[in-house]
Amino acid sequence: MKKALIETAAWVGVVAALTFGAVLAFKLGYIDQETVMRLALGVTGLWMAWYGNRLPKTLVPIPAGAGQARRVASWSLVLSGLVYAGLWIFAPVPTAAVAGSAAVLAGVAVTFGYCLSLQKKSA
Repeated sequence: MKKALIETAAWVGVVAALTFGAVLAFKLGYIDQETVMRLALGVTGLWMAWYGNRLPKTLVPIPAGAGQARRVASWSLVLSGLVYAGLWIFAPVPTAAVAGSAAVLAGVAVTFGYCLSLQKKSA
């Protein structure tokens, strides 16, 4: 528990430092407002990928079937977080907003759908 809290606090620090640094660079005229947004949302997507990998390992116990559920959840959440980050870094803003949100929703839907399918199989 202590390790997870330290890791989460470290991510919060990274996201905050990058965001505050980008805002300062914007105010000093080094970067534009869109770059600030892309950096902040891109690093948020990377955090989602990290946390998506971590969350199933923390919440799902190891009994039969849980290992497979953890793998599916990890992969779907990591991939959706990476797609979200990549879109916010490289795609036009309107595309990033729509497709990034769709990627995150798809990752969550795959995770929930797979877990529900396991639940039906065990019942």
